[in-house]
Amino acid sequence: MRNVRAKALLLAGVLGLFVLHLCKDFIDNKIFNLEEDVREDKRQIRQLIQKKTYVYSWTECQQNMSAANITGFKTLPQHIQDFLYYRHCRHFPMLLDLPDKCGGADKSAEVFLLLVIKSSPGNYDRREVLRKTWAKERLHNGVWIRRVFISGTKDTGFEKERLNKLLKVEQREYNDIIQWDFHDSFFNLTLKQILFLEWMERNCPNARFLLNGDDDVFAHTNNMVEYLQGLKDNDGSKHLFAGHLIAGQGPVREKKSKYYIPVQVQKSESYPSYCGGGGFLLSGYTAMVIYNMSRSITILPIDDVYMGMCLAKAALSPASHMGFRTFGLRLPSASRVQSVDLYDPCYYRDLLLIHRFLSARMYFMWHKLSDLNLKCGP
Repeated sequence: MRNVRAKALLLAGVLGLFVLHLCKDFIDNKIFNLEEDVREDKRQIRQLIQKKTYVYSWTECQQNMSAANITGFKTLPQHIQDFLYYRHCRHFPMLLDLPDKCGGADKSAEVFLLLVIKSSPGNYDRREVLRKTWAKERLHNGVWIRRVFISGTKDTGFEKERLNKLLKVEQREYNDIIQWDFHDSFFNLTLKQILFLEWMERNCPNARFLLNGDDDVFAHTNNMVEYLQGLKDNDGSKHLFAGHLIAGQGPVREKKSKYYIPVQVQKSESYPSYCGGGGFLLSGYTAMVIYNMSRSITILPIDDVYMGMCLAKAALSPASHMGFRTFGLRLPSASRVQSVDLYDPCYYRDLLLIHRFLSARMYFMWHKLSDLNLKCGP
């Protein structure tokens, strides 16, 4: 009886040790797996941190009160006074960013043509039509076309908040808007250009070529790609700045004009040669040259003239291209020639850019020009 009890105790002890061993293995394995999970979580967190966009934010730019001491300041229109008060401001908080639009700075050379479209927050209908027509992101002739809309803010209070929410909704769907917290106005177009070039230097420095234009132009982007691919010895690493060339002009001194520039803003009576701001093509190289020159050139509110000033400082010249019609396309008068159709795509087939197109006409014309069966006479 005593032997049986001893054997039972011995067996119970062995089973207990076996169970303890199993438990130890289970606990060790759980601890090991837990440590692996923690390490994996840490790796994922590090990757998220590395991918996280740095928020480029700036303190609010302060009004330069000394501008009020400029001779004749009080006689100037309010929008020009405001421009002089804040002319020195070049940095504003970003509200919407696209750090990966070009695949990151290192891969940005894969973007052959970057469409940089100036658009005010309320111009939803224009942006929507462009996304479906000439600004559609796509592969054409073996190269990539990408799109960004650049914008500021509009209005104040509830209306400003509503428009900002509109852009956020568009951003979630299309991922194509860069927005800064400055007032989007005609006199701040130069500021918008400078802010974009700063963004480009950071996020898309090696894009080959850019179309810089308004959201009311018709751009035949297929033709643009083919024109750029046909350039000799220029893959975007050399100077190119082409559009509707304007030369021999100076500041408009007429107060009633939209383009009025008083001597308090620009003393010189002449402008360097420049291309109409409705739209122009430039190389990535030239875009970075303009940005570097802009750092030391006082802002002028007429953005296309300012681009010309930056080129002149770099001893570079803009070039004329007959395919750009920033003052619109003049066709034979329909009253004299009854057969003229202002919507005939054959008038636009070989052009690169025409300014002032209504959204409906833009949509119609793009689909007509995309028709492979389109036939035109001489």
